[in-house]
Amino acid sequence: MRIGILGAARIAPAALIRPARAVDGVEVTAVAARDANRARAFAARHGIPEVHDSYRTLLDAVDAVYIPLPNSLHADWTLRALEAGRHVLCEKPFTSNADEAREIAEVTAASGLTVMEAFHYRYHPLASRMAEIAHQELGRITHVETSMCFPLPRFSDIRYQLDLAGGATMDAGCYALHCLRLLGPGTPEVTGARALLRSPGVDRAMTADLRFPEGATGRITASLWSRSLLRLGARVVGERGTMSVFNYAMPQAYHRLRVTVDGRTRREKVRGEATYTCQLRAFEAAVRGEDTNLTPPSDSVATMRLIDDVYRAAGLQPRMA
Repeated sequence: MRIGILGAARIAPAALIRPARAVDGVEVTAVAARDANRARAFAARHGIPEVHDSYRTLLDAVDAVYIPLPNSLHADWTLRALEAGRHVLCEKPFTSNADEAREIAEVTAASGLTVMEAFHYRYHPLASRMAEIAHQELGRITHVETSMCFPLPRFSDIRYQLDLAGGATMDAGCYALHCLRLLGPGTPEVTGARALLRSPGVDRAMTADLRFPEGATGRITASLWSRSLLRLGARVVGERGTMSVFNYAMPQAYHRLRVTVDGRTRREKVRGEATYTCQLRAFEAAVRGEDTNLTPPSDSVATMRLIDDVYRAAGLQPRMA
């Protein structure tokens, strides 16, 4: 499978280029960027054989595309790739808003192509183990908390730009909401949210409260710049016990998993390859027809709906393309 990269993004080496060296049947063969000189330098640095002067021409030269473009461009280029008959691995957040995600879900369903949102953590064995413990060992779940907070003081970054669909909830909050959905008992609804703003309409931090169908409560905390400099955790409370996890997002570096059930506490370590390698293996297998896509567009619609609702609850507008 020949994969091309739309945009010479900083995340691409970790998310695709290095993992491709470990995954049989995958080769990164092309890159395109708005700045041709940047694309050529990127290709030379990473051993990519083809450089294209437009995203459109790249689509004609590959079997699949990786889209690490600004959030506001995700939907447009995912749809263009599908129109060209190409499989898509798209960075999160999947789109600018839920309406865009629904459109892609409909087009994907009719296409027979693979579209995967790049929630890489979901493909590491730790994510499945977390879900297994939450739903099989803790009894009736009463509360779920998830967080994704890290410092990004480079305020010129695209993640702070409203016209590029930026904001802490879009970047860090999408992780927290997705993990909350994974661990919680059903589909939650947003009951309230509080934002700290970097600029008008752009959140640098967000806290949101949610409620699940049977009454369990949830809370997400996300930030790019706040007093919570580093929080990467999940906690589930059930009638029989609790589970807490540190660093569900990049567990291959380090993680802690602590479980207390019926008064007995244990700690587990879950081994696995790097999350991005796990993700690329799943993407390659899904393209071959295996049932390995854990983050298809239908899943993305649910996450984007919550993101939109969090913004509304905080008195802000959902992102627009």
